[in-house]
Amino acid sequence: MSYLSRRHLLLGAGATGFAGALGGLSGLGHSRAWAADTSGYKAMVCIFLYGGMDQSDTLLPYDTAEYDLLSQTAREGLFSAYGSDQATSSRHRDNLLPLQPAGPDITGGRQFALPQELAPLHAMFQDGDLAIVGNVGPLIEPTTRAGMDSGTAILPKRLFSHNDQQSTWMSLSTEGARFGWGGLFLDAVAASAPGQSNQFASISTGSNDVFLSGAGITPFRVTGEGAVLPNLVELDYYLGQTERDDDARAAIRALLARTDLGDNNIYAGDLRRTMSRSIENSEQMLAARQNTLPFNTVFADDSVSQQLKAAAETIRAQQFLNVSRQIFFVSTGGYDTHSAQAQTIGRLHANLANGIASFRQAMLEIGRWNDVVAFTASDFGRTQIDNGDGTDHGWGGHHFVAGGGVRGGRLYGNFPEADPTSLDYTSNRGRMIPQVSVEQYAATIGRWFGLDPSEINGVLPNLANFNSSDLGFLSSPII
Repeated sequence: MSYLSRRHLLLGAGATGFAGALGGLSGLGHSRAWAADTSGYKAMVCIFLYGGMDQSDTLLPYDTAEYDLLSQTAREGLFSAYGSDQATSSRHRDNLLPLQPAGPDITGGRQFALPQELAPLHAMFQDGDLAIVGNVGPLIEPTTRAGMDSGTAILPKRLFSHNDQQSTWMSLSTEGARFGWGGLFLDAVAASAPGQSNQFASISTGSNDVFLSGAGITPFRVTGEGAVLPNLVELDYYLGQTERDDDARAAIRALLARTDLGDNNIYAGDLRRTMSRSIENSEQMLAARQNTLPFNTVFADDSVSQQLKAAAETIRAQQFLNVSRQIFFVSTGGYDTHSAQAQTIGRLHANLANGIASFRQAMLEIGRWNDVVAFTASDFGRTQIDNGDGTDHGWGGHHFVAGGGVRGGRLYGNFPEADPTSLDYTSNRGRMIPQVSVEQYAATIGRWFGLDPSEINGVLPNLANFNSSDLGFLSSPII
């Protein structure tokens, strides 16, 4: 019977904090000697924006010709919903925050700006702590409009489907995939550092998605309060609050931890052992967090900020966890803006920007800003042509990458002109055709994380189809 099938049954059972129970699988399927550099400390923080972040309502054209084309032609209805002709509108050109990128001009002299709600990210960009990577999306191979129109292009499966494209961003496969590229990166790290506590390497601060799952790595969930203990231990409702109840709780824990029960049912045995390990790991995380001082940085009460606070507090406790590499998965929804986009996206932008800015400040407090990279991901971008007061499912999108090791203040990748009839877009609805693959984006981060080229290629099967495996937005070690 497959141990992997039992592993996924246990994950589905919802017993939180199961990390480490299956650590013996860390080398599954690999015969070579791993060489990931695990020296020092590094953390990746994936901020997943469920629904599909609108690239052209996040990074807006600022030069007059392109701004007029977007506001008066491609998205006349959406800009009208914003009341962009009014001096107080957030989409009036005078109220946008123009970017002044360093480095070579990759846009042909065109200019871009961010809306006011993203002011903290604008400041980080100008300070060199944030980069923008343009037109990223799932790709099998370099793809053109001509190839799509002729039917010769090899395309990812189930484009424009929320669940499938979320999974493809996280795992390079449609819904139902077992392993994500974050988890597989950590498999390589675990094989190179077997003495570390890898149950604390893969950290979810919200939903448990495939991104963090590897062959031998499973996600561990934390919140702003610390680790999430299984209900048996955490909730007084189950066993009460008296000393006698505590004795009962201790007896149950001792039973879970026994190794001499000779379980006849293999699934029951796995569940019992996993629950026991879950409790131990959760209490170890709680103890580590309690050994640290609170941040002076203030995080807002929204979900993104609170999840980034949980990530920051876990990073601060890293010295007590015996782990040199961690990947965090932060997630938030609301980006499926088919309607009322002008009324909703400002709040989403503000939460995202304030959360990242607070996370940066917290990392500066503890001297870890150079050791972390926070990056956005999303189902897809949105159509360049609006549908009145919103936009529909697209393909390529623009993304933010922040950290002390980021070559910030620059634009990377590809930034098509605003004209949705150009060959940079699909013939239907003006969906931006990605020119940067998710795998190139991931490989650049993985190289910074310490993986060698062979390990990266092993995780990212289509990377060899593209002419570059390093987009240059991170200062990577020489391997």
